[in-house]
Amino acid sequence: MATTADDIKNTYPLPAYHYRVEIDDMDPVAFSEISGLSIARETIVYKDGLSCIQGAQRMPGMVSDVKLTMKKGIIKSDSKLYDWINSTYLTTVDKKNITISLMDEKGEEPVVTWKVSNAFPIKLDAPSFNAKTNDVAVESLDLMADDLKIEYA
Repeated sequence: MATTADDIKNTYPLPAYHYRVEIDDMDPVAFSEISGLSIARETIVYKDGLSCIQGAQRMPGMVSDVKLTMKKGIIKSDSKLYDWINSTYLTTVDKKNITISLMDEKGEEPVVTWKVSNAFPIKLDAPSFNAKTNDVAVESLDLMADDLKIEYA
């Protein structure tokens, strides 16, 4: 059980709301939500002559695709995400590296960093419009990427 301030600082989980996002060649963008930072493997089922007795064997296969969703509030004259998806064509893809860092309690140093390699946009959703609420207009960008690495400080 943590008893000192240093023990609490080093052993308690960090809150998920203090993070920084950096995208190659793009001015800083403040995202309100990021999801899909997952590393998963496909499963291969192998059946041989003894499978009727021993059952099928399962083994890890290829790494699954990295599918990332990033949401942000719409700001006047800020079309960075639209410009990015609009620059993507059948044979021309502007892939970017994305770094997402979970920051310490002071917001100065990254504690855990997720590095997404060669991401490109596949879908941009406009906000839902509803005259009965006063919610912020939030756009959502879906991305595909080649790889995801995690670095711990």
